[in-house]
Amino acid sequence: MSNIVTFGEIMLRLATQRRERFTQAREFEVTYGGGECNVAVTLSNFGLDATFVSAIPDNDIGQSCINYIRQFGVDTSKILRQGKRLGIYFLESGASMRASKVVYDRAASAISEIQSNQFNWEEIFDGKSWFHFTGITPAISSTASNECMVAAKTAKKMGLTVSADMNYRKNLWSPEEAQKTMIPLMEYVDVAIGNEEDAEKCLGIAAEGVDVTTGEIDANAYESVVKNLVSKYGFKKVAITLRESHSADDNDWSAIYFDGADILIGKKYPVRIVDRVGGGDAFCGGMIYGLNRDDWSSREVLDFAVASSAVSHTFHGDFNLVSLKEVLSVAGGDTSGRVQR
Repeated sequence: MSNIVTFGEIMLRLATQRRERFTQAREFEVTYGGGECNVAVTLSNFGLDATFVSAIPDNDIGQSCINYIRQFGVDTSKILRQGKRLGIYFLESGASMRASKVVYDRAASAISEIQSNQFNWEEIFDGKSWFHFTGITPAISSTASNECMVAAKTAKKMGLTVSADMNYRKNLWSPEEAQKTMIPLMEYVDVAIGNEEDAEKCLGIAAEGVDVTTGEIDANAYESVVKNLVSKYGFKKVAITLRESHSADDNDWSAIYFDGADILIGKKYPVRIVDRVGGGDAFCGGMIYGLNRDDWSSREVLDFAVASSAVSHTFHGDFNLVSLKEVLSVAGGDTSGRVQR
């Protein structure tokens, strides 16, 4: 099946234990995660060949990160070993009405200091069919943004399908800054993916009369968003995830998808949250996998992507550790959670 390339930053994740607050914590759980790498791991778990491109420091922490990625079958051979540090993010998991919190410590990370011509994109994309990036990478630094543009242009020129997850992060830039950078990138994007707010923050197209803080979202309100995105940017396909956040513990999860002809609304899953970080990336991985299945209908693609993401909320860590068989079972209607013996 298809060969996928993703490009972006992976960080050391330090999470509090037992849902403790940062001010309580005396120890942190160490894992690794980052949007584009999360997608690569998902695709590898589903049986596709996935290559993750990044820059990671040539020290023991960097090597530990690469070892962590490799265990899931992701190709790390195109990662640059340079720079002084791996970016870090701290996670405080919320509970009930208390929201989760993320604190970033990523200034001067290895990937933020990359320079032009360090990646040979024509060589990286040779024999590949799909390129994926997110809105996080262009927000890290001007050089990372420039490299993302070079990669997208090269992928398009070489005939790869290009997908982008908007992934707006208010801690990295303002909507005005995001739109200045992201809108020009959209010229090279075939498949656009985002959450309820990303289209507004990154591309200036909002759903009317929607307040995501109420915990109730009408999927039909996003039909106009999808139509406007396609009309303005010429995307071939658009998918928007829909999260109804009733509390830090309980969400409803679904999506809306334009397949180039029709708009489909996905099944809504009630999800008891174990860890919500990486849920959007699990959806992206599910979409990319489904769109590489020539034998699947648009409904099957959407159902698979929503199920992939819903299940990813049920275990700790950024990476989506579910198998293809498990996602197919949930997408097929088995949400009983019965013990498998």
